Amino acid sequence: MPPSVEQIEAERPYLLRFALAQLRDSAAAEDAVQDALLAALEARERFAGKSSLRTWLTSILRFKLIDMVRKQHREVATDLSEDLDDSDLDGLFSANGHWQEKVSAWGAPEQSLLAAQFWQVYARCAEAMPRRTALVFAMREVLDMNISEICQNLEISATNCSVMLYRARMSLRECLQLRWLQGENA
Repeated sequence: MPPSVEQIEAERPYLLRFALAQLRDSAAAEDAVQDALLAALEARERFAGKSSLRTWLTSILRFKLIDMVRKQHREVATDLSEDLDDSDLDGLFSANGHWQEKVSAWGAPEQSLLAAQFWQVYARCAEAMPRRTALVFAMREVLDMNISEICQNLEISATNCSVMLYRARMSLRECLQLRWLQGENA
């Protein structure tokens, strides 16, 4: 049985939070959610129920977000001369390449990932990153795009993509350590 309009509309807040975490632009996130909901309403007869409604809608939204990122890239000239100085990260490692401080226990990552509070902290951490770095990270880790797709969409080299992913992970690690794992609210 296809989902009702009310069931689809009930998922709007979740979808909006998901889109906002990726785009960091409330107007663009609302547009993406609107497009995804419209597509879902048009295709609701084809919903087979093999996954949850939320999973199905999130999948539709992911494709809308990817399309939006591609469109934004074509429309906006970007500055590819992002600062490549890694000296700010050097203090985190010893001379032999190991972490200076022991990484604290992360507990049960599956439970943390499912918590709504995590996504709020993630959004704050992503906002602290350079926009392009956060975008590359979201495309890779949240939207599950492979490196070649990211490079093609953003017209960057694989090396540049890898550097941005490394920086995003380091930034996110440090931010999550402060705001999430130690329980600080920022």
